[in-house]
Amino acid sequence: MSKTETSTGSTAATTPGTDLKKGSIGVLGILFFVLSAQAPLTGIAGASGLTVFLGNGAGAPGAYLTVGVVIIIFAVGFIAMSRRLRANGAFYAYVGAGLGRHTGAGAAWLALLAYGTVQACMYGLYGASLSALIATYTGVTIPWWLLVLVTMGAVQLLGSRNVELGAKFLAFLVGAEVAILLAFGISVLASGGGPEGISFSASFSPATIAAGAPGVAIMFAVASMFGFESTAIYSDEAKDPRRTVARATYLSVSVIAIFFAFITWMLVSYYGPTAVQGAAGAAVESGDATSFFFTAAVDKLGAWAGPVGGAFLITSVLAGIIAFHNAINRYLHSLAQRGSVPARLARTNSHGAPYAAAYVQTAMAVVMTMPFAILGLDPVLTLFAWFAGVAVVALLVLYVLASVAVVVFFRRHGGQGIWQTLLAPILAVILMTAVLWSVVSNFTTLIGGDAVTANWLLVMVPVAFIAGMVLERRNRSEHTIEFTDTAVTAEPAGTTARFVPPAPSN
Repeated sequence: MSKTETSTGSTAATTPGTDLKKGSIGVLGILFFVLSAQAPLTGIAGASGLTVFLGNGAGAPGAYLTVGVVIIIFAVGFIAMSRRLRANGAFYAYVGAGLGRHTGAGAAWLALLAYGTVQACMYGLYGASLSALIATYTGVTIPWWLLVLVTMGAVQLLGSRNVELGAKFLAFLVGAEVAILLAFGISVLASGGGPEGISFSASFSPATIAAGAPGVAIMFAVASMFGFESTAIYSDEAKDPRRTVARATYLSVSVIAIFFAFITWMLVSYYGPTAVQGAAGAAVESGDATSFFFTAAVDKLGAWAGPVGGAFLITSVLAGIIAFHNAINRYLHSLAQRGSVPARLARTNSHGAPYAAAYVQTAMAVVMTMPFAILGLDPVLTLFAWFAGVAVVALLVLYVLASVAVVVFFRRHGGQGIWQTLLAPILAVILMTAVLWSVVSNFTTLIGGDAVTANWLLVMVPVAFIAGMVLERRNRSEHTIEFTDTAVTAEPAGTTARFVPPAPSN
């Protein structure tokens, strides 16, 4: 036994084994993991200047809402699967259930690539930002990579503790960064905006959203919502998974889309719709894109907003790192339970945490980040920019695969609601494919590099997918997946696949 349950069904104690701690996290806990992965202050301070300057100017807020709507459409089928399949492997389980085990394994390796590269790119931004902050206030220059290695040790320790502790720590960090963003937004709104006032149509009309290079704006908007799908990763540890995953998914997408749209709208209002693109361009060309936000924040909130916001920017990135560390751990744990990677990675400790997978994940982070330090490359211009682009492409491919899998799965096994099981997933395939094409077409701009570098980075996506399928073909073990009208549970490797269709409706 890896856990002991009370008469009410709650987990009272956990001993080392392979099971995650059941019923240990609710809607708000999962929401904080997702919001941490999306790193609101990092997205606003770090990317809003680029979104406005390189994208559609004053229409950037509308791009966030547009992407939010697209993702909610995708989430309809995604959640329908979560209610029929309970597994902490998310994309692995969903794609595998619809398109077969080997395709599911390819999806799992794509997810590992997406989450691994986004965490690595965050380490680059984190190390550079923290090193600069320390140098500014102490005069001591510490190499970014040394700060990253120390932080990896701390993240490893936290990832090996119980999931509730991680959720509480992330709640604190997310609360701090959201507070300063809201303070700025409310201040601009209360003062009636900037020199041109506040205009809804200047940022949200169809013509404004489509102005300039909307594909670039949408690309950054997708990146800002990265990680919402990780709600399903915690289904094994969720309280009432059938409802918790659905609520956390819809809530996280709605909150982040509306929040990003509001704050960027207030930034547009502060500078003025006609002047905002020039202001963003000046900030980007100065070499400090964050000044686009922080200059406005200091003006509206006071001088304290500069250093405090800079510190919160670092904690924002740290929160994202922790969130993705936990997500990758659970992917490796799920793959190990199904025999796709060594079984020892499924081991959990007394906290019900996948500690064995955590060590492997930390090693992955070292391998991904340290070559940039050894080669003396800029951690922001290369590590952050390059891997952020790879992560976005890999995740969009996963969205397309998952939507196709939803359609196939429910056509085979039945399901109520043509919107949830057919129309929304098909629409999601069309919309996500369009977004993916836009991102790939603008990939060189996204990574801030040349065409050769862009092509090498893009090749990583199909290579990861094919590698996952090949490795799965070498794994001849089988696992049980039970499909019912309420939930589907995936059992460990070593048993025979058995399909039980949903009970017919009366």
